[in-house]
Amino acid sequence: MAGVLAAAPQAWLAKADTHTVAAEADRSSLELARKVRRELVTLPFLSVFDNLSYSIDNGSVTLSGQTIRPTIRTSAENVVKRLEGVSKVVNRIEVLPLSPFDDRIRLAAARAVYGYPALQRYGLGANPSIRIIVRNGDITLEGVVASEFDRNLVFLRANGVPFAFKVTNNLCVVKG
Repeated sequence: MAGVLAAAPQAWLAKADTHTVAAEADRSSLELARKVRRELVTLPFLSVFDNLSYSIDNGSVTLSGQTIRPTIRTSAENVVKRLEGVSKVVNRIEVLPLSPFDDRIRLAAARAVYGYPALQRYGLGANPSIRIIVRNGDITLEGVVASEFDRNLVFLRANGVPFAFKVTNNLCVVKG
């Protein structure tokens, strides 16, 4: 019986150490995510027509999304590669094809969304919260809005863009 009681505190300590290590790993992972996000949103020439995202797994950062500029793809990889705590970068950012047709749709969609008075607030600042991705005439809306009403309004405005074949609404509603 004495052996069981003596072993119990050691087992509890080992469990507490495991939780401490897990909490430290979570904290460092959150800090790395914060650094990666900061580097990506401050890339020069990043626009409403680019959508970048990332995931982190044990120091390995996977970049994904779409861009209209090849330089953004390489710049994103280079700035993330230099961050402390990053062991590997997998770059899955797609460079959208050059197309005057898509360019016209991009500009028309941006005017339709950001030019509408109820939605102008989403275009303010250096990092607009609504991203407009156009590929082969199809519009995809990415990002965040404040309400379901705004989400639907953005979709309706983009859906009225001439010559766009299809609109996919991937906007998320974030309260607060």
